[in-house]
Amino acid sequence: MNITGLETLVFGVEDLAACRQYLLDYGLHAAADDPNRLLALDGSGVELYPADDASLPSAPNGCQLRLAVMGVADEATLQAIAEELGKDREVHRVDGRLQSVDDAGFAIAFQVSRRQPLPLIGEISNAPGSPIQRVPNQLGVVAGREAIQPRALSHLVYFVPDLAKAERFYVERLGFRVTDRFDGVGPFIQPAGSLEHHTHFLIGAPAFMHGVEHFTFHFGGPTEVIQNGSRFVKAGYQAFWGPGRHIFGSNWFWYFNSPFGCHVEMDADMDLHDNTWRPRLAPLGADASQAFLLRRRDNWMPGPGTPENGDYAN
Repeated sequence: MNITGLETLVFGVEDLAACRQYLLDYGLHAAADDPNRLLALDGSGVELYPADDASLPSAPNGCQLRLAVMGVADEATLQAIAEELGKDREVHRVDGRLQSVDDAGFAIAFQVSRRQPLPLIGEISNAPGSPIQRVPNQLGVVAGREAIQPRALSHLVYFVPDLAKAERFYVERLGFRVTDRFDGVGPFIQPAGSLEHHTHFLIGAPAFMHGVEHFTFHFGGPTEVIQNGSRFVKAGYQAFWGPGRHIFGSNWFWYFNSPFGCHVEMDADMDLHDNTWRPRLAPLGADASQAFLLRRRDNWMPGPGTPENGDYAN
């Protein structure tokens, strides 16, 4: 199945205004035709509806994520998915999307990809011994930059009560590949039409936790993640974990609490893998989860004064 990755997450939320403002402060922008459709630069994004909207699919355990929409390469892939899933479950078309449900009870949909190409470069750096990447007079940091926008929807993490069943569905029915796995916890999985380390991470969890742990968008590099995250904290949002850098996937991360009933991450610089990659297995723990973890503090300048401020004379 030539599935290319996540394109839209549809939420039914208790506080529409707070969720919308959260995503605007995060860096998404409102679609011109719908203020409750919030978009990244490539057109992927989030759709917001009131929790009691009767048109939304149901979700397990009161989860506010009501539909995860994935992109596919072409109409032939849509037809192949319809035939495969139609063997044992309802499949129907809604607004150009092929909609069904996965084996963990989450509503899913597929559409021919609507992502727009991005003529942008990511963050680059120079290092002794390496060919020059950032040419003379090309600045690495632009002072006073006001807007930092997410580039693309990245990945989604599910808590599932039957991990083996959920994994079989995505791997055997939809053609996902396992890229890495935390032993006894769950796999990172990648659709066949993407090179990204993962678009989904499945975590085995008790039934009362059945739902979403987090979702995230890609930013242009670690500088954007740390700058945007710092602005997010100053805007009053509570950081949960980070900033740091994961080992599986290598992506920079910063997680925040949210009004979506789950965490929301900012990420950058994820590993790419093709089908020659062999999955790694590691026990879940702090040393396996991140290469390092940073502690944020407000900007400051060393100089005369208190020891905290760098009173080198004392």
